[in-house]
Amino acid sequence: MTRFILCSFALVLLYPTAIDLYLVGLPQIAKDLGASESQLHIAFSVYLAGMATTMVFAGKLSDVIGRRPIAITGAIIFTLASFMGSTVENSQTFLIVRFIQGVGAGSCYVVAFAILRDKLDDKRRVKVLSMVNGITCIMPVIAPVIGHLIMLSFPWPSLFITMAGMGGVVSLLSVLVLKETNTTRQSSMDNLTLNVDTRSQSASQSAIVAESLYQRFFLSRLLISSIAVTAILTFVNVSPMLIMNTMGFSRGEYSIAMALTALVSMLTSFAMPLALSYIRQGTLMLVSQILFVAAAVILGLTQLSADSQIISLFGFSLICAGFSIGFGVVMSQALSPYRYRAGIASSILGVAQICSSALYIWLLGLFGVSALNMLLLILLIGGVISAVLILFIPSSLPSLSNEEIISTP
Repeated sequence: MTRFILCSFALVLLYPTAIDLYLVGLPQIAKDLGASESQLHIAFSVYLAGMATTMVFAGKLSDVIGRRPIAITGAIIFTLASFMGSTVENSQTFLIVRFIQGVGAGSCYVVAFAILRDKLDDKRRVKVLSMVNGITCIMPVIAPVIGHLIMLSFPWPSLFITMAGMGGVVSLLSVLVLKETNTTRQSSMDNLTLNVDTRSQSASQSAIVAESLYQRFFLSRLLISSIAVTAILTFVNVSPMLIMNTMGFSRGEYSIAMALTALVSMLTSFAMPLALSYIRQGTLMLVSQILFVAAAVILGLTQLSADSQIISLFGFSLICAGFSIGFGVVMSQALSPYRYRAGIASSILGVAQICSSALYIWLLGLFGVSALNMLLLILLIGGVISAVLILFIPSSLPSLSNEEIISTP
């Protein structure tokens, strides 16, 4: 079991590493490629576009041909794209490389969640997903520091060589350590090949059809998770403007503030396995939404004024804590009804989270909504919507195992 958790952690980490590691070298990259920093900032959106594009089909493919081939392919694509990133000579090629990196990272990200759905029951899966979120929260703090240390002795292409090295390690783990977890796919193939048990085949096909992606429980968790990811990405996106421009923090003070919020996320995520032993999942999900709304109220009342900086930072911490408390639970619940279609369910979750975040930030920016109001709206309205969904759609019907399906008359 440890090998699957280790491989899932490694597969997920490619996604945040490729976002945060190169940022420290962005000014030098822009200078060497003859582009402005603002032109290269679009690389973040291009990277997410690559992830979203891949997620559309990667999950479905992993349901059909298996998790392991998709993980290996995604890691190799990420490795090659990262190596290409160290050799680019203009901004257009740089953006293409970032898109391809997103393709590789998106494949690995989707498969990681599907693997955890395959191997862990509901209780263990939600704990592990909370730990995954905690590990992910470390990267925005650690990656820029590592990037800075690398650039003290080496030029910026070394950042992409480092990413390629990490992709290579994940590729080796996927080839040498990861075993195929999609046993339902293998069982179905064996049955079709040997033509031994027609009743079992028929039951399996019925189970696949029964795992509808339009059931209200899945759609509710899809919306809740998308709102949560939109809230945290909106916070990350507007935090420089709020903390440095509005609150008057220096760049160094901003880095310290963001490191502290990341620490809150990490500690909360690592505390979740213990909390889940004593508190119901539904209660924790409601707590996460209450923290979102409380953060909106605090930030709205203080308006980030110079007299209330500590209180405002406390509000930012509540956002991070709320996300860390709810994300692992809602992702686990969203995947719980799916045994045969875990891959495509994971894909839909990933695509919805990325696209909703990008669309929300783009639309409100287009309409000229201020950075603070952009954050307050998603926290307040999103928190209320999510709380209503949690209360009115509290649980899912337990999914049947293969044996239970086959024994059903």
